[in-house]
Amino acid sequence: MDLPKLKKVTEKKKKKIILLSDDLRMSSGVGTMSREIVMGTIKEYDWVQVAGAIKHPDAGKIVDLNQATREETGIEDAYLKLYPVDGYGSQELLRTLIKTEQPDAILHYTDPRFWTWLYDMEHELRQQCPIFYYNIWDDLPYPRWNEPFYESCDLIMNISKQTHNIVQNVCQHKERTDWDSTYVPHGINEKYFYPVKNEKERLEMNKMKSELFKGKEIDFCLFYNNRNIRRKMTSDTILAFKTFADKLPKEKRDKVAYVLHTQPVDNNGTDLPAVVQEICPDLNVIFSTQKLSNQHLNYLYNIADVTINIASNEGFGLGTCESLMCGTPIIVNVTGGMQDQCGFKYKGKHLDYTDYSWVESLHDWRKWENNEELTHGEWVKPVWPKTRTLAGSPPTPYIFDDRADWLEVSERINDWYETSDEERKECGFKGHEWVCGDEAMMSARAMCGLFIDHMNTAFDKFQPKERYEVYKV
Repeated sequence: MDLPKLKKVTEKKKKKIILLSDDLRMSSGVGTMSREIVMGTIKEYDWVQVAGAIKHPDAGKIVDLNQATREETGIEDAYLKLYPVDGYGSQELLRTLIKTEQPDAILHYTDPRFWTWLYDMEHELRQQCPIFYYNIWDDLPYPRWNEPFYESCDLIMNISKQTHNIVQNVCQHKERTDWDSTYVPHGINEKYFYPVKNEKERLEMNKMKSELFKGKEIDFCLFYNNRNIRRKMTSDTILAFKTFADKLPKEKRDKVAYVLHTQPVDNNGTDLPAVVQEICPDLNVIFSTQKLSNQHLNYLYNIADVTINIASNEGFGLGTCESLMCGTPIIVNVTGGMQDQCGFKYKGKHLDYTDYSWVESLHDWRKWENNEELTHGEWVKPVWPKTRTLAGSPPTPYIFDDRADWLEVSERINDWYETSDEERKECGFKGHEWVCGDEAMMSARAMCGLFIDHMNTAFDKFQPKERYEVYKV
């Protein structure tokens, strides 16, 4: 009797991806999400990062994070290596990495204007591997100058519903389909951000709260977690808080606080302590300046009654989404990706990314603010921008700057203040359920699942470019 032939069992080789973005060890929004993407997909892919920064202390080094990643994730074959650079890398570095690391794809994440050298060599790169792009563009008018960047990519994953529509309209020469231009919102890690219920954690949180307020009794806390830069409109939030507080009787005024987790002085923003000293020196305005662990940042969101972000441009708004993950309601400006966090419905149906082909953007207050057919989630008090200017620069010739009126912002703060603690918590819980759910897809788990699905599809469909393009004369 002939014995059956033994078949050689071979494990599927993991694909390797070079990521070009902010160093995943940095606390910037792009750095934070880069880490979530890598760590959430490291079972599926090997990762190499060109780790950008303004002035990188590790520039020129090679940082091997294999062992640390294996210990953190429990994945025995995890592969993660960083090549830190000053600024945004170079063609020479990428060519070297392609030879040494032999990647299966390039993934670019952040603003394409800072990495134009990458797109100048797209024909060369796409002879060997596809280019994927995680797109963060946040506002209208349609950025036609981005068309060469978008058309250089084999897959575009878009941070917001509005961003998805922008790509569809900008790409006039290369039609985009459902598989190669998709909607993938940022995802917040449920392991780090959640409503605090555990008794031990509650005790730790209450101790932190007492230290934060120096033992003072506080009945209502507004929270800000963003960088102190111009577009975040930080000074306007302080002015809004003062306007709200000034309408309260003194005994209640003394029991409201505004906590800002930011650098008080930033050359790209302003001197916030000077602002406070001038307009509201007697109010409880508290700066949280220390770098916090995820655990302690989670406590801050849970201590807060409301989190605010009225940025005039915003790709997504991590701070407010983290707040919702913790069950704390929000105030946001209706611009960019923050629209998605509002859970807008039109005629009772949640707006999805396909609806933005006719919506385009909800930032036009004349059309949308008092539209009875447009509703939003109970967890948010939205503010429509009343001043929209056309800003620009040589790299960005035009983009709307959507500015909310701080007087209206103060009214939204008061709306939450006058909401009972019980009702506020219920609204926050609904927000928590929303961001964790399958419709919003704003958990890290959902984001990484979408990344894997879309990138695997792109791998299957990728056709290398010919070495030469032939033109008929």
